[in-house]
Amino acid sequence: MAGLYIHVPFCAKRCLYCDFFSNTDAGYVKPYLSALVREMELRKGYIGGEALETVYFGGGTPSRLCAEDLGQIMEAVGQCFDLSQCKEITLEVNPDDMTEEYVQSLRALPFNRISMGVQSFDDDDLRFLNRRHNGQQAVEAVELCKANGFSNISIDLIYGLPEQQTAEKWAANLEQALRLDVPHISAYHLTYEEGTALHRLLDRGEVTPADEETSLALFSSLRETLTREGYLHYEISNFARPGFISRHNSAYWRGENYVGLGPSAHSYDGESREWNVSSLPLYLKGIAEGGATEERETLDVSSRYNEFIITRLRTMWGVGYADVLRLFGEEYLAFLQGQAAAFLRRGLLEERDGGICLSGEGYFVSDGVMRELLWVSN
Repeated sequence: MAGLYIHVPFCAKRCLYCDFFSNTDAGYVKPYLSALVREMELRKGYIGGEALETVYFGGGTPSRLCAEDLGQIMEAVGQCFDLSQCKEITLEVNPDDMTEEYVQSLRALPFNRISMGVQSFDDDDLRFLNRRHNGQQAVEAVELCKANGFSNISIDLIYGLPEQQTAEKWAANLEQALRLDVPHISAYHLTYEEGTALHRLLDRGEVTPADEETSLALFSSLRETLTREGYLHYEISNFARPGFISRHNSAYWRGENYVGLGPSAHSYDGESREWNVSSLPLYLKGIAEGGATEERETLDVSSRYNEFIITRLRTMWGVGYADVLRLFGEEYLAFLQGQAAAFLRRGLLEERDGGICLSGEGYFVSDGVMRELLWVSN
């Protein structure tokens, strides 16, 4: 089975740190909807008629669309793709969009998972990040979703903010998240992506990034707190109660096929990757002319092996030796085992279920471990 990702590029305003493609001009909504439906019709054959297991609305801020618009998209999805085996349909939302009326309107649609961009429950953090909501609004939005029948709720948190985010503040964030008793928590370290307002502050010397010791302490607190409370640490940045692991993202980490629709969206069919232009005007123009793909990349065996290592090793399931042998052959398996040996001796990798995975200590240095396992072509 395959996945469908739909990029909704609209935001009320840009957050300080965000480098995902978005647009604040709501005048593009109706043309976007028409183009998106047309793109479905043009590209429905990309996954070869496979049934969809998951549908994911990401952004941007998908909750900037009204229920009628979301319903129009889902109707088109049902006409263009096989939803008979679909188990998970996720909508990304912002807390301040989640009014009683809006949440109730979502119940008439087939969404069965909500992913909420909380980022922090601390108002100072939220002001720094240029978020539209405050901590109390985030709490109320989660409770409102639960009261209206949404049980599969994920919240996003950010740690490693410059200077202001102390260990005590981060612990308070985690305590509040636990009080809400949501079954899934994604937690990401703040990154300084080029082109963002945050990166410009860094260039001007107006912010000082969290040092490595602080970052490691915050990640350690995250991991220890959530695993102690029964969450599975199933991917570097993701924690879930048993039965609530994200199917959509897990399929991506397993290398399964997916089609991405909308401006900047990526698609993957096991052999090649395609991505759409990151511009609404150019996206609309491309669809009108019969396609929106900006670039296509065919992956050679070493590129596919490297992607396999990077995505699988991020997860608690790790990299299976049999899978490497089946997909890439004996030479790649021998290379992997040779490169992994030193990390196994140091306790950064563990052998489990016929393969390797990161140890608890290995999570802290995962980038360095992965880098040494990658195939570098001559």
